Amino acid sequence: MPWPGSWVADLGDWRDNLPPVRGKLLHDQPLAPYTWFRVGGPADVLFIPADEDDLAAFLKALPEEVPVTFMGVGSNMIVRDGGIEGVTIRLMGGYWGKVEPAGPNSLFARAGALDLSVAKAAAKAGLAGLSFFSGIPGTIGGAVRTNAGCYGRELKDVANQIEGITRSGERVRFEADIAQYGDPKVEFSYRHTNFPDDIIVTGLLLTGSGAGDPEVLEKEIAEHQKRRAETQPIKERTGGSTFANPDPPGTPDQRSSWKLIDQAGCRGLRVGGALVSEKHCNFLINAGDATAADIEALGELVRARVLDVTGVDLRWEIRRIGRPQTV
Repeated sequence: MPWPGSWVADLGDWRDNLPPVRGKLLHDQPLAPYTWFRVGGPADVLFIPADEDDLAAFLKALPEEVPVTFMGVGSNMIVRDGGIEGVTIRLMGGYWGKVEPAGPNSLFARAGALDLSVAKAAAKAGLAGLSFFSGIPGTIGGAVRTNAGCYGRELKDVANQIEGITRSGERVRFEADIAQYGDPKVEFSYRHTNFPDDIIVTGLLLTGSGAGDPEVLEKEIAEHQKRRAETQPIKERTGGSTFANPDPPGTPDQRSSWKLIDQAGCRGLRVGGALVSEKHCNFLINAGDATAADIEALGELVRARVLDVTGVDLRWEIRRIGRPQTV
């Protein structure tokens, strides 16, 4: 996406001529409160659409030169200190957080539904095979970009349909891994998909593995939550797992990012107010006064040390967006 100056001059004061909406349009809105790291600059404009129709109409009318960025609950994300140019679209809570039964063995979850909420809704409905979502931070819409997973299962194992809206405001639906939009195939791999960047995910149809006992499923979720609390710094200002494991699950002699980070002597490493967690060293923490630049610099320092010590080039799992802070 272009930096400011390459498109603003052509549009004049574009923020005074935005399309009408039924949702909320907020200028110069601070984004730090919307991210789990609690860092980052403001959005030029933050748009919280009322529903799909509101979002589609807005995008159709918005000049194509205006950059668009989307976010959910801000868990697996670093918003840089200079903020985000153009329009940031946030799908979270209320309408966007709904999870509903959708036929035999299936749920339909809107993009802003928390992964934990999806797991709990499945348990309540007696639908097995979706409890693993309780171990994933963030929203179900965000899970698409990284093929999120844990406890031996991934989104690709349960995603039946993915609905979305393109940058030009057209509704699209992906079924059985084949996109109707341009007809490319959506390929899922470990912590990655080739899902088109210009499509905003609005909802998913998820298929479970069959009937389950709600009480048993709820206990399974509780066990997942207990395990997370014991092994991860979930009460800290963190963004979840920072780097993808070098090897997919099931690889012989699979290498784990946290072990490589530990081997490189990075446990407890600090840059400014950012800290590598002592509890789980694949988690970066805002220790209280970190900037986004501190956190990103710490991540790059960890990557450099791991590469130097082990020869492994770690891949960021956390999404980093926006402008660096200018002096």
